[in-house]
Amino acid sequence: METQTAQPKIVAAPPGVEGPGYFATSFDRAIGMAKQYSIWPLPFATSCCGIEFMATMASNYDLARFGAERLSFSPRQADLLMVMGTIAKKMGPVLKQVYEQMAEPRWVIAVGACASSGGIFDTYSVLQGIDQIIPVDVYVPGCPPRPEQIIDGFMRIQDLVHNESIRRRNSPEYKALLESYGIK
Repeated sequence: METQTAQPKIVAAPPGVEGPGYFATSFDRAIGMAKQYSIWPLPFATSCCGIEFMATMASNYDLARFGAERLSFSPRQADLLMVMGTIAKKMGPVLKQVYEQMAEPRWVIAVGACASSGGIFDTYSVLQGIDQIIPVDVYVPGCPPRPEQIIDGFMRIQDLVHNESIRRRNSPEYKALLESYGIK
């Protein structure tokens, strides 16, 4: 009598699996994961939110644990612009110039009520939100926001960086967004 051996049932491989023992992912996801934990922020601090950012970088909160070890004070070496505090209208062109000097890809966080909406300073001399001159990716509310809130905003940027396609920055929609701000 012949014994029959059961043949294993072969199912279709899930997306991303190529060959035995190998798992492949998309190039965008691999690059996004690498960029997510190597963000170089440029702090643009003008008032009390800057003090809270200093606390965020200090030993109790230590933003470096999240992948922002190196603060960059040169726009050409930074990829995250963190605008903290009141921005006067006279300072607006300087902020826009700093943004334009940053290489792509670049992201922006508006930290605090003043950078987000002008805060309590509803006057002719204060910019009522930096989104009037540069595109903003994440808003961190508060006056001033606690270090935990700044860390949460930074983690939202990390999510954007990780999930963003490397081709998005070349898309017509992104180019139209920059053109709406007068940025080439």
